[in-house]
Amino acid sequence: MATTRADADAGDDLHSVLALQRVELTAADSVESDLDFAFRLQLQEAISASLAHVPSSSSTSSLPPSTSSAPPPLPHDVASPTLASLQSEELMKLDRELADSRQAKLEMQKAREDLQRAIHDHNFAKELAEIPDDEWEESGDNIEKPLCARDSGDYFFKVYSKGLVIEELVNGERVSLSAIGVAICDQMDNLIFELKKPLIKSGLNKSAAETKALIEGLNAALSMELDRVRVFIDCFPLFQFVTGRWPAKQRKISVLVDQVSLLEKRFSYFKPRHVARNDMKYVYELARAAINSQMTVPAEISRGKTINETCVICLEDTDVGHMFSIDGCLHRYCFLCMKKHIEEKLRQGMEPTCPHEGCKSKLKVESCRMFLTLKLFEIWNQRIKEALIPVTEKVYCPYPKCSALMSKSEIERDASSSSFVGRRLGARKCTKCHRRFCIDCKVPWHNNMTCIYYKRLNPNPPTEDVKLKSLASSNLWRQCVKCNHLIELAEGCFHMTCRYFIHHSELIILVGMFRNNF
Repeated sequence: MATTRADADAGDDLHSVLALQRVELTAADSVESDLDFAFRLQLQEAISASLAHVPSSSSTSSLPPSTSSAPPPLPHDVASPTLASLQSEELMKLDRELADSRQAKLEMQKAREDLQRAIHDHNFAKELAEIPDDEWEESGDNIEKPLCARDSGDYFFKVYSKGLVIEELVNGERVSLSAIGVAICDQMDNLIFELKKPLIKSGLNKSAAETKALIEGLNAALSMELDRVRVFIDCFPLFQFVTGRWPAKQRKISVLVDQVSLLEKRFSYFKPRHVARNDMKYVYELARAAINSQMTVPAEISRGKTINETCVICLEDTDVGHMFSIDGCLHRYCFLCMKKHIEEKLRQGMEPTCPHEGCKSKLKVESCRMFLTLKLFEIWNQRIKEALIPVTEKVYCPYPKCSALMSKSEIERDASSSSFVGRRLGARKCTKCHRRFCIDCKVPWHNNMTCIYYKRLNPNPPTEDVKLKSLASSNLWRQCVKCNHLIELAEGCFHMTCRYFIHHSELIILVGMFRNNF
C-alpha cells in the first residue's frame, strides 16, 4: 500500500512538471509566432519603401499616384517544425506513455484483486465444506468471512517453465535456435499468466535455457505478488541445481542458479517438483511457438525457410545466410561486423580472434574469405606469412617506399639462381620491388664498393638508426656480439643463447654499471 501511494505521488509530481513545461512551451510558441509576424511586417515595409524610390517610366507616368502598383504579398513559408513544436510532440508522447503505464498498472491491480478474491473464495469454500451438518443447520446463515488483503492461507500457485534449444537445417546449414515458455496456474490448473519469447543470445545450451525460463517465471510471479508458488521442472539437472543436490560446474550456469536462489528467498513458500515431460506439454508448445516466430517464409520461396538471426554486436536482424559461425567456439556474428573486426585487428597488427569477450578461438583466413575484400584478404595472408618467419630470418627492404619483409632463406635461394657478380659481396634482390640491396649493411646496394669502404665513406648512421640506438640506450637494451640483434633482459639470469649462430655466451653485467656497447 505504501508503495502504491509513493508511486501515485511520483506520478502526480511528474504530471505537474509536464503541465508546467507545456505552459512554458505554449508561451514560447506564442512569442515565436509574434516575432515571425513582426519580421514579415518589417520585410513588407522595406519592400514598399524600395518600390517608392524607383523612378517612374513613361508608360506609368500618366497614371495617378494612387494607382501605383502595391508590393505583392509575401508568400507564406511552408510550415516547418520548430523546436517548441518538436518538444511539444515529445511531451505528448511522454504523456501517452504515462497514460498507458497507468492503465497497465490498473489492469495489473485489477488482476491481482480478482486473483485475491478467487483465493479467498476457494479458502472460504474449503472451510464451509468442513463444517459439520448440525452446526451448519444451526448457524450456517450467519457464517461470514470478510476479504482480507493477505488472506491466502495455504493457497499456492503453479509455475511451469520450459527452455527449448533446437537445431534447424536451413538452406543446408544447421542453425541453433532457443526460446522459453512460462505458464502460471492456480491450484485448479486454471491459466492465469503465460509468456513466450525467443532468446536472441547465441551459445546457449539446454541447461542455460531451462534456467532462464525458470527465472522469467519467478519474476512474473513476483510481479503479480504471488508469494506462494510450487515450481514444476522436467529438466532433471536443473531440478538438482535448484534443490542444491548438485553444484553447477559451468560458470554461466552457476550465475543463473544463484539468481534463482535469490528469487527463491522472496517467496514465503517455494517448492520445486520434478515432473514428467508430458506434464509440461503446454509450456513446450509456447516455447516452440516462440521459435517458429523467428522463422519467416517469404512468398517467393515455396520451399525451404529463411530465418532472421540477431547479431549480438550490431543488434540487427540478419538473414541466417549472412551470419558467420566461428570454428571451435561456434559464436555467430554477421558478415559486416566480422569484416570490421578483422580489419581493425589487422590495422593494430594483431592476430584476428573471436570477437566474443574472453574467447580465444583463432579465425581462419580461408573460412572468412566469403565476406572479406580482396585487399583485406591479401593483407591477412601477408601477415600470416610474416608471422611464420623466425626472428633471426627476418630481413626488411632498405628502400623507404618498399620496406617489404622477407626471409633470409628466401632471398638466399633467389641469389643462388642469379648470375649477378655482386651476390658474393652481399648483393641481394628484394622480392617485392626487385631492387638490389646489401644483406650485410642493410642499405641500398653500393655498387663497385665493399662494405668496409662504404661504411668508411658513410660513418654517420641514418637518422632512424640514431633514434633506435637512443631508444635502446634509454631502455638498457644490448646488442648480441654475434648477430647484432637488440636484446632486452625481461627476466631470468644474464646468460644469452644467440638464436642465429647458436652461440652460447655470457653477458657479465653488474647491476647499476651498464656500459653502452654500441
